[in-house]
Amino acid sequence: MKIFISLLLILISLNAGAQDNRTIVLRDLEKSQVLPDDVRLTGVMKQASRLFGEKDDLTSVIVVVPKGSVVDILGSDTIYLHVFYEEMEGYIFKRHAEINEAPAVTKPVVRPAEDITVGPVDESRQTVSRFSYLENKYGSSMAARLMSGKIWNGMDAEMVTDSWGKPQKINRVISGNKIKEEWIYRNTWLYMEDDNLVQWGPVGNR
Repeated sequence: MKIFISLLLILISLNAGAQDNRTIVLRDLEKSQVLPDDVRLTGVMKQASRLFGEKDDLTSVIVVVPKGSVVDILGSDTIYLHVFYEEMEGYIFKRHAEINEAPAVTKPVVRPAEDITVGPVDESRQTVSRFSYLENKYGSSMAARLMSGKIWNGMDAEMVTDSWGKPQKINRVISGNKIKEEWIYRNTWLYMEDDNLVQWGPVGNR
């Protein structure tokens, strides 16, 4: 009987320790709002949740993250989690995700540079990283937004392609002097008018 009670007390102590560890991680995360590079914290969706491009703009829905999905947590505040999900970065409501009990300490993730050729192949074989290409084209601030996969109202078709790549399908309608297009990606549709982004939403939820 004494052995059983001792084991029970040990289990309670371990569970309390894990809970305290998670509480400390979340508290520290909310204070700094950004995780250090060597800490990787993940969460599991308790329910389906919209991924917002901007937390101050609830119309900026990029995709709906299904229940049970795992997201990488980049930062936090009292209401939102800043997350990375399937190569898309955005914000979800904190209450919709269950944070893992402890962060996994890892080396910083180094993404290989995506090389592209600048200029005609027969004239120049100089290659630059994707960020350098975008920086030369749009400037440092805009290049950083495009590298992180952000989209916003008013961006032109070329910027959308530089941010998300080419769509899987384009449905085009010409009405008078206006050209209207629906760009279909794996999880999201974008609505373009005269080569400018005006609306978007999750595929299958229209």
